[in-house]
Amino acid sequence: MRSSDFKTILITGASSGIGLELARVCAEKGHDLVLIGRHAGRLKDAATELAAHGVKVHTIRKDLSEPEAADAVLKELTRKKISVDALVNNAGFGDHGAFEKSDWEKVSMMIMTNVHALTHLTRLVLPSMRAHGRGIIVNIGSTAGLQPGPYMAVYYATKAFVNHFSEALDYELRGSGIRVTCILPGATSSGFQEAASLNGSLIDRLAKLATSRQVAEFTYAKMMAGRRFAIHGVFNRILAFSLRLTPRFLVTFMAAKINGEGS
Repeated sequence: MRSSDFKTILITGASSGIGLELARVCAEKGHDLVLIGRHAGRLKDAATELAAHGVKVHTIRKDLSEPEAADAVLKELTRKKISVDALVNNAGFGDHGAFEKSDWEKVSMMIMTNVHALTHLTRLVLPSMRAHGRGIIVNIGSTAGLQPGPYMAVYYATKAFVNHFSEALDYELRGSGIRVTCILPGATSSGFQEAASLNGSLIDRLAKLATSRQVAEFTYAKMMAGRRFAIHGVFNRILAFSLRLTPRFLVTFMAAKINGEGS
């Protein structure tokens, strides 16, 4: 794929972490941007910074955990007459702890953001991409989605959805000029640990975290290469392969220990 064919890229969760770093990479490559995020001040700061690269930067403040968020985003794009050539579904967050003790409001917001908004936005941009005969959809999955994750059960399950949905949709769209790329980062220094209450857990203490910039550069390279499925980091690729050979009860047991069982 030629990057010049994809002028405008929409990125959700673009005010911090991987989303912001990917926006920086895209701006450096000359892409116009639409940034979606919950924090107006952060979006404004990001837009000012990125516009210095000589690209157009539009911002839409929207909480994607709201049921009608995707419709509102499309309405704003239509109003501004913005055609999106690439959609990056990056927004998402996790939670940590036993499911039965979880805050249901937070769990519901996680499902809405990680699954509902991602799926709905994808569905809404597809007609325009189909009409143009090209497009890129990038979904940020996770190595967490390759296994069950006790004490982060819903988060792991949402990422399993993202991983599988992305691969299936890319197959459905073969020959259309539209490609779907699913990126699977492992543990990343992106603010996720704090948001998911993981600070101090075994994974937080032991994992050698990739930087958001490293994941962003990897994501850009793979989306432009048209890759369907890409796992970031040698260790994570080895882990993914080993999961195929390990009994499921042992995979679940180890995930529980890593996620803080007994802590």
